[in-house]
Amino acid sequence: MTRTLLIGSALAMVVVALAGCGGSSKASTADQKMQKDATLYQIDQIERRFHKAGSTHNVNLMMTLFAPGAVFNLGLETFSGKAEIRKLFATKNAVFQPQNHWESDTPSYKIRITVNGDKATLYMQCHYIDVTTGKVMAVVGVDHNLQKIHGKWLIVEGSGAPTVLSP
Repeated sequence: MTRTLLIGSALAMVVVALAGCGGSSKASTADQKMQKDATLYQIDQIERRFHKAGSTHNVNLMMTLFAPGAVFNLGLETFSGKAEIRKLFATKNAVFQPQNHWESDTPSYKIRITVNGDKATLYMQCHYIDVTTGKVMAVVGVDHNLQKIHGKWLIVEGSGAPTVLSP
């Protein structure tokens, strides 16, 4: 009788332990999915702020997206550090020029995000549309390497080049 009680108690403890493991495994999977979705959302916000900055000529907003030592390549030119990148957007980038009233947008199906720990990539195609005429003024493909720095995703390296509209 004592032996049966001991075996029964031991078996019950194993079942409880395994049930507890199964529950935490499901919670862990759900937590991982939630974390992945949160990360993708945070990175998607970079694309949104990038285009909002262009549409509103807000160089300060654009600069919040870049890490202090970031590098940005535009065609064959390289801009190193936030000061040079700021100057690029403020003086050379047609989107930010006050005479150009362009809406900046990316079709969502042309956005590509990959994540590997605290590093990520973001590709987007920027369509710049004149708000008066509705004409597409420029299309630029932009690739960014991102890194999570002090809890915030920032662009550490980017490159942009004119591209053609594709379906």
